Amino acid sequence: MMKSEHRNTQVQKKQGKIQDQIRQGGGTKKKSRCPVSGKCGGCSMIDTPYEEQLRRKQDFAEECLAEFGRVEPMIRMKNPDHYRNKVNAAFGYDRRGKAVCGVYRERTHEIVPVKECLLEGKAADRIVQTVYSLLPSFKIRPYDEDRGTGLLRHVQVRTARTTGQIMVTLVCASPVFPSRNNFVKELRRLHPEITTIVMNINERDTSVVLGNREVVLFGKGYIEDVLCGKRFRISSRSFYQINSIQTEKLYNIAIDCAGLSGKERVLDVYCGIGTIGIIASDKCREVLCTEINADAVRDAGINAAANDASNVRVYESDAGEFMEQLAEAGEQVDVLFMDPPRAGADEKFLESTCRLMPKKIVYISCNPVTLSENLDYLTSHGYSVRKMVPVDMFPYTEHIETVVQLSKGNISTQNVRVEFSLEDMDMSGFQQGATYEQIQEWIQEKYGFHVTHLNIAKTKQKCGIIERQNYNLPKSEGSRPPETPREKEEAIIDAFLHFKMI
Repeated sequence: MMKSEHRNTQVQKKQGKIQDQIRQGGGTKKKSRCPVSGKCGGCSMIDTPYEEQLRRKQDFAEECLAEFGRVEPMIRMKNPDHYRNKVNAAFGYDRRGKAVCGVYRERTHEIVPVKECLLEGKAADRIVQTVYSLLPSFKIRPYDEDRGTGLLRHVQVRTARTTGQIMVTLVCASPVFPSRNNFVKELRRLHPEITTIVMNINERDTSVVLGNREVVLFGKGYIEDVLCGKRFRISSRSFYQINSIQTEKLYNIAIDCAGLSGKERVLDVYCGIGTIGIIASDKCREVLCTEINADAVRDAGINAAANDASNVRVYESDAGEFMEQLAEAGEQVDVLFMDPPRAGADEKFLESTCRLMPKKIVYISCNPVTLSENLDYLTSHGYSVRKMVPVDMFPYTEHIETVVQLSKGNISTQNVRVEFSLEDMDMSGFQQGATYEQIQEWIQEKYGFHVTHLNIAKTKQKCGIIERQNYNLPKSEGSRPPETPREKEEAIIDAFLHFKMI
């Protein structure tokens, strides 16, 4: 097994352990607020008081991130119910062969019937139920995954909070939709609030919801929403944060962390439809946006033009490769915004980041566990963590969004030539040893898990190995550095013995 595979396995184990801790005690003996809470698994803390949810999530964030500095108090949501602006409903059959619609039971493809969800928008739930009720009269059958028969696989409803626009996407297994014009007409009659209806064709045998082909059945084929004063076009396949209210708080924190004065060159990677870069465009000299998804690149370009953001340029490219090209061309970037997927940024991306060496990094993460891994890399390559702010984007679930501000440390990236004579040095106190990176690599190879610089530093202290004071400890008062797990401490001591440090 390769090093990266070892690390990913360890990360997954840690993530599962911490998430179990967050969920622990989430239910009560009283009747649940949600009739399917024990079945769908979508909101593991639906019966946990909100203050308790926030406390557990704060503990989660601190356990993952406290070694890098103070984790600020979590930004809460005032009214945490019905916050999701996107609803995906699966259509199929139950074990008795009855047509059903709802959500998949956790880690299965069994559909749990759901009529109302405390997380989803009420209007969206009503539209989904109307589609379900219309199926028999139009002789439309849900898709049967086992037999590969039927038509309707999913219904996606997206709602724009500020404009009120609603898009309904009918995901079908075939482009042949009998009586589709009459179906659309009836759906619009029952729900005149719908502004556009799209038919998405997904003929593949896959768990991916949306296919690559679409036909607009009514309206423009997209909706528009306003976020942080900017207007954004959202299509069925666009990435757009599902909690619009908290997203404004999240992005305002991110822009504040960038500390823009109007002179900066900004790079927004994983840019999606360009939200962060376009919001930042009024406060900086130039914005470069890069995104690998062609649909998102198109929407980002349209959004930049719609907001008169003439200083924004959008590129269809892999983020890491784009940064490599900038570095090779001698280009410089003042601020990097990065918002990677849950798996975090891979090592190749991080290497490209450190080669380009932007003055500041604003990292928006949806997974504190992989964020911790990425911060360990960045802080080992010349960056310092200045600020960490968790945001409760997903109430009633264990998920957390975190904004991290990093800036270049005082370590020079230039090679310095130093000449000295060993005869002039007092070698009596010299102790043979290994670098932190060598210790990490040795432990990864032998034990299959990752240890942080702080783990090593704390174990050195216990073993009486001289270490500069407060190495890699949180800089703010009141921060509590986490204890090193026993298995990691034993592995580090083993490494000290191997390298003849003790």
